[in-house]
Amino acid sequence: MNEKITLQTPPAGRDAIGQIVGGWESVTPDVWADVRFQTGAEVLRGGLPVSTVRISVMVRARSDIDNTMRIVHKGIGYDIKAVLPNAKDRRFMFLVCEAAK
Repeated sequence: MNEKITLQTPPAGRDAIGQIVGGWESVTPDVWADVRFQTGAEVLRGGLPVSTVRISVMVRARSDIDNTMRIVHKGIGYDIKAVLPNAKDRRFMFLVCEAAK
């Protein structure tokens, strides 16, 4: 593990009409990780081109990570799409993450 990431939780507050208020909150400032870029693609969404990047992140196993969270790696926020155990070594886990620009 040679790179640092930040784990973030989604905003908890909502206003009177149900809109999310506030920003992402950091759970930990730095977590050591092994970040691997899996795929990148450009697709049309709503008639506009959108670039999507999917990464796999290996971190030490933690019980407080779920797919409502995101990570920040080198200033880019990636939504956690799946939290997967490592079948070979239970001390680690994999996070499948995605960012759309």
